[in-house]
Amino acid sequence: MIFEETEGFADALPPMQAIAGLDFGEKTIGVAVSDTFLSVATPLETIRRKKFTLDAEALAKIVQARSIRGLVLGLPRNMDGTEGARCQSTRAFARNLTRLPAFADLPITFWDERLSTVAAERALLEADTSRRRRAEVIDHVAAGYILQGVLDRLRHIRGA
Repeated sequence: MIFEETEGFADALPPMQAIAGLDFGEKTIGVAVSDTFLSVATPLETIRRKKFTLDAEALAKIVQARSIRGLVLGLPRNMDGTEGARCQSTRAFARNLTRLPAFADLPITFWDERLSTVAAERALLEADTSRRRRAEVIDHVAAGYILQGVLDRLRHIRGA
């Protein structure tokens, strides 16, 4: 089930369960996971995209292994807030996931990811990460920024 609003997503989440954030791109999917307290996002890995079924299998393995109970997809809005082709692609990916048994019962929501990759790049530069290493980790670090934004919002919604 897909929730456009974070509040509905928050209500659908079971207590004390981890969620995952995805930075969905044309060539890769960055993955980050939360702790069960929904307080800290940790970049996990980057999946090299092949085709939908293989991408979904790779995600399903992570969801199962990590007991993930919710997904957040970064929504790549344009800088003026409008949605373009990349947003449509992200929404279609989410809809296709909900049709698969491994994702059918998972709440899914979107988070505005504008500048998440820029923030991740800055953090990696400040950490003096080599160019090669930055290229390897940028997508899942960006997923961490996306997920942390949602975790902060959930904490605000729940008044904690």
